[in-house]
Amino acid sequence: MIPRSPLDDPAKAAFAWARYKRLMRAMGLLSLVVIVLALGLLYRHNGFVSIHYYIATALGIGFTMLLTSALMGLLFLSSGTGHDESIADPLNDTKE
Repeated sequence: MIPRSPLDDPAKAAFAWARYKRLMRAMGLLSLVVIVLALGLLYRHNGFVSIHYYIATALGIGFTMLLTSALMGLLFLSSGTGHDESIADPLNDTKE
């Protein structure tokens, strides 16, 4: 029998997803700050090169930071709620 996940409980799931959304909002704000700082430093050192250079830099930094934070947030959500422990491991030799 497959054990129930703690995320099956609506209250625990709502709390976990609210925490995930709060993390993503904070990381979105941090990403914007890092993008502005990076673009400012690039402009200071290189001057105006091309608008495409700055757009590509902003998109690259933003996409990388947001994707990384989304995946790490899902990892924290899964681990923090106990969802990871609720799997049925067919390779486990111990009888329960």
